[in-house]
Amino acid sequence: MMGAGLAPSPPFQIQITPVLCPSPRLRVLAFLPPPLPSGCSPGSRPARVSIRILPPDRQGLRVYKRFALVRATTPVASFLAIARHQQPRPSGARRGERARLPPPFSLEDQRLRLPDGPGPGWPRGAGGRCPVGPENSSMSQCAFPEDAAESELPDGCGLLHTSRKYLKLKNFEEEIRAHRDLDGFLDRASIILNETATSLDDVLRAMLVRLVHKPDNTESDCNLDLLMAVLFTDAGTPMEGKAVHLLSDTIQGVTATVTGVQYQQSWLCIICTSKSLLKRHVCISRLVRPQNWGENCCEVRFVILVLAPPKMKSTKTATEVGRTFATMFLDITFRQKLLKTRTEEEFKEALVHQRQLLTMMDQGLTPSLKHYSISSIYIPKSHQPLQQKDFFPVGKGIREDFARRFPVYPLDFTDGIIGKNKAVGKFITTTLFLYFACLLPTIAFGSLNDEITYGAIDVQKTIAGQSIGSLLYALFSGQPLVVLLTTAPLALYTHVIRGICDDYDLDFNTFYAWTGLWNSFFLALYALFNFSLIMSLFKRSTEEIIALFISMTFVLDAVKGMVKIFQKYYGTSHGNHNADHISVLSLLGLGTSLNTSFHTALNTSLLANPPELTSVSSRSAEHSSRETAVLSLLIMLGTLWLSYTLYQFKKSPYLHPYMREILSDCALPISVLTFSVISSYGFQEINMSKFRYNPSERLFKIAEMQSLSLGAIGSAMGLGFLLSMLFFIEQNLVAALANAPENRLVKGTAYHWDLLLVAIINTGLSLFGMPWIHAAYPHSPLHVRALAVVEERVENGHIYETIVNVWETRLTTLGASILVGFSLLLLPLPLQWIPKPVLYGLFLYIALTSIDANQLFERMALLLKDQASYPPTHYIRRVPQRKIHYFTGLQVLQLLLLCAFGMSPLPYMKMIFPLIMMVMIPIRYKLLPRIIEAKYLDAMDAEH
Repeated sequence: MMGAGLAPSPPFQIQITPVLCPSPRLRVLAFLPPPLPSGCSPGSRPARVSIRILPPDRQGLRVYKRFALVRATTPVASFLAIARHQQPRPSGARRGERARLPPPFSLEDQRLRLPDGPGPGWPRGAGGRCPVGPENSSMSQCAFPEDAAESELPDGCGLLHTSRKYLKLKNFEEEIRAHRDLDGFLDRASIILNETATSLDDVLRAMLVRLVHKPDNTESDCNLDLLMAVLFTDAGTPMEGKAVHLLSDTIQGVTATVTGVQYQQSWLCIICTSKSLLKRHVCISRLVRPQNWGENCCEVRFVILVLAPPKMKSTKTATEVGRTFATMFLDITFRQKLLKTRTEEEFKEALVHQRQLLTMMDQGLTPSLKHYSISSIYIPKSHQPLQQKDFFPVGKGIREDFARRFPVYPLDFTDGIIGKNKAVGKFITTTLFLYFACLLPTIAFGSLNDEITYGAIDVQKTIAGQSIGSLLYALFSGQPLVVLLTTAPLALYTHVIRGICDDYDLDFNTFYAWTGLWNSFFLALYALFNFSLIMSLFKRSTEEIIALFISMTFVLDAVKGMVKIFQKYYGTSHGNHNADHISVLSLLGLGTSLNTSFHTALNTSLLANPPELTSVSSRSAEHSSRETAVLSLLIMLGTLWLSYTLYQFKKSPYLHPYMREILSDCALPISVLTFSVISSYGFQEINMSKFRYNPSERLFKIAEMQSLSLGAIGSAMGLGFLLSMLFFIEQNLVAALANAPENRLVKGTAYHWDLLLVAIINTGLSLFGMPWIHAAYPHSPLHVRALAVVEERVENGHIYETIVNVWETRLTTLGASILVGFSLLLLPLPLQWIPKPVLYGLFLYIALTSIDANQLFERMALLLKDQASYPPTHYIRRVPQRKIHYFTGLQVLQLLLLCAFGMSPLPYMKMIFPLIMMVMIPIRYKLLPRIIEAKYLDAMDAEH
């Protein structure tokens, strides 16, 4: 190797710090990129290099020094240092004989930092790498064995997929499965305390043998070789004897530092799923001495093996069970305690004690776990009970609302219009959606009010009041995303007032105005004395009961309206002749079955058949009636199908994402216009029911307030108080649903000021004889959803949508209010071309989209699902399954209570419906905790 006539190069010294080797016998290559020392020139004689090895900060590591001859012609000097564990000598062995060591790991597995290459002076075939070993002290002979294998066997290469995912720590205080996983392990404990095997394969095989040969084992078809193969990456690979033999799925403790990620290398959790298993199994093995099994596993003392079938509930999977035990083994004090245990009973006691420490929430987390779990464990916030001082001073809440919302008021007009992030297209589509969602119910209730008030409140006044009221609210409200509408309960009060006026010979407009003024007076008192704070007592479960009740009435009334159409047009052969002898009120059942949703009253518009149909013969009338009934059903279902299909179109792979979003936002306008055209022009020979329309003589006429006696004014005060309770609950409840935390609104709330503003708006509407309006569900949450930027995320195989941000703007409600006002110019045509079945389909669409995120509906659906299909929601993790079903059943009973009053055939029972909603507060706080533990109730009422 040394050539003659070469001048010697001066010696130089280099320091090398050995790496902690993943294997007891491993060659560690240190590549040094600095230039050659002074005096070294190409072609000079190799010099002896002095290497000073700095031992790492670890006991039991013996470092052997070797000297290597380095050619001065190479651009990078390479040296070899061999680090090896000092292995104890086996008993009975001769002096100098040590324990058998496992074969060395491949250099490719060690993540060494290699210099850039190849370059001048690198040997051929090195592939940019130049290792040096005892066998290859000459650089000219340097080559990796892997490269040689690739050159000899070009088809022997394979691909290895590596995936890492962060797991949250198991919360032993809230996640019920944490305790149940440990209890299940303690009942069927598989613990190996003194495992003498040194290789990973032998340790895992011993653990599998222990699991298989347990007395209570029910896995009759369990195959050890198959389970062993599934644990590693070489299962099923065609490269026999050449496959990469690595663990497939593991959990380890890590700590993020400035320099990188540090692994806890004293324990290893191995998880596996196999179709041959019938239930879950856990085995813990404590090794006699630390073993070095490769990268990040240099001193393993504990091995946790978790086996589970693939089809399991989301909280019972192998990953979830492994997460339970991995959270416990994060604590180094706990691991040291396990090392001192001598029997399985002591081992179990240590596990139970560790569970108690993790569950102690009053004393906080244990010091050893604070470092790992400070950001992953959920701690519920405690809510202070309301006190008398919270309602004083007068107007405090309104002032706070102004201070919160006024600074961002200009941004409500500029966000999405000015700046880099523009959302003009979304604002336009949302405005169109809001226009149709508000206009059609407004026309429907205008037709209803025209019928029940004998023309005192007609379609024109309803549209004008809707436009003016919503325009003022959009300009001056604290939460402009809330949508104001006249609703069916308000139509019920109007119907009751009409009946009282008829019975006592009172002027309807005056009595209606006084009732509205008293309602506004009480609402102003509620706002000034901060009564909206009471709504904080409404838990999420209570809000969702009321929301689901409203959605149910949408569906019920749409179906009910279609049934009445069939009874009128399809049920009898002389339906048209009989219709002339049936009064409108008895046909619609306003005196017996008025509903609390939009559509009970819409059946009022099912007037007697059009005059052109009443003059035809009985046989032709029967034929035409049946066509009308069938076509009405098809139009309703078609409107629902098209609108919901377009709404879900954003999840399809067709078209550009921007086009998909536009079609989804415009689902309602497209479906309404499409089937209105189909019904009006495609089937002109079939007569569909139209809305009643009678133009007003005077649109703005102030009521004569002085014409009522004091007794009548007192009666109006009683009705106004009950009406104010409905306004108070509906306004604050809908605003709370719009401001829900999952919507991620950032500009703040204004419950008190919005309530006062609604009182002011309804004062004017009452004086001019226009319908009252308040916050509407589900239009307000749907409005928020339409302005939201939504992302789809996957958790444990379940796809769910989450809102990233919402455009909090006033422009959409302003635009929709202006368009509703301009719709007065479209009366009677072309608005009368919209048939009632289209409105029924609209109600079904609104109900269907509103229950998508209703947790009560989701939990009711769990009763029909397989446990393996349960979504990984927060209540599934924190609450036992039986308690979840108990709670759902109790909510259903409360829902039935609401239905008993809200859908009662007696109108006066419906008037006390707001009081029933208030009764649900003591039910939640006093009755339910006696049946289900308070911690489980709080978990199911939590947001996430």
